Amino acid sequence: MNVAVNLGGIAIALAILWLNFRKWWKGKRAPKDLIPYAAGSALGSLSTICIGGALGWGASGIAGLLSGLGDKGVSTVTGTSGASAMPTGRMGVLSPEGAVITCLILVGVIVLHRASGKLDQRRIIGGFITFAVLGFLPGVAALLQWWPESINWAGAEVRDVLTRGGDAL
Repeated sequence: MNVAVNLGGIAIALAILWLNFRKWWKGKRAPKDLIPYAAGSALGSLSTICIGGALGWGASGIAGLLSGLGDKGVSTVTGTSGASAMPTGRMGVLSPEGAVITCLILVGVIVLHRASGKLDQRRIIGGFITFAVLGFLPGVAALLQWWPESINWAGAEVRDVLTRGGDAL
């Protein structure tokens, strides 16, 4: 997948991350308040490894869009371009079982989004956008390499239970 990520796009993603974390930090710091942003972040990061699928296409498009907007913003504010291209990487690959779990996560995030108020809906979308950009960065991908491995493992375990029944437990 050919993904264009630049410093301007990363700046927007980091601003969204900071704004969400700041509100939580200055609030009651209740872990449950992080659920909407975390749900969007989980799906956004997985989207970066969904090569050839709609989620991957969406993540790539968001990364390109934010990079263009970020470059324009940095250039307008500072007079210096923010279009310095960044290298991209991947957290890993999804197994067929991991792909099914990713689809189930998508369904869960959609249900959460529809059941949430406007503010939490924005947080879900913000989390998705943030990690649809940051998930392409090699350093972030290296930090999150456990994530697709965990999704693949969960999918394999579900398949094992479905095929072997109680013997799998």
